Amino acid sequence: MIPASPADIPADVLIVEDDPIIAIDFEDRLLGFGVSSVRTVGSVAQALDAIARRAPDFALLDVELIREKSFAIAERLAALEIPFVFVTGYGAETSIPAQFAARPRLQKPCSSDALEAALQAHGG
Repeated sequence: MIPASPADIPADVLIVEDDPIIAIDFEDRLLGFGVSSVRTVGSVAQALDAIARRAPDFALLDVELIREKSFAIAERLAALEIPFVFVTGYGAETSIPAQFAARPRLQKPCSSDALEAALQAHGG
C-alpha cells in the first residue's frame, strides 16, 4: 500500500469504543498513520459531549457499546456532515438502521491496511 500523504489523513479522530485494549490499538495505529489528535470515549454520552466540545474530522464508531448502541452518535455526526465508519466485531447480522445501511463498516479485528484505507477514503 502506498503511504498516505498527510492531506489524505484527518487530523482529529474520535474513537468510540468500550473495550480499552481495542481502543488503545486503534489509537496507536491512527497516530502511526499521521493523525495528530486521537480522542477515545466509551459511551454515547461521552461521545456526544466530546463532539459538542470539539467536532472531530472523522470518527470510528463501535456499534455495540456496553448496554447501548452508537446510532445516536452516528445521527449527530451525519447532521454535522462529519465522516465516520462503523466498527463491529459482529458480522453482517449486526442490525444497522436503514439510514446508515450505506455507511462503511470495518470488521473487528481489522487490518491496518483496511483502517488506513477507511481514513483516506472518508476522512481526507
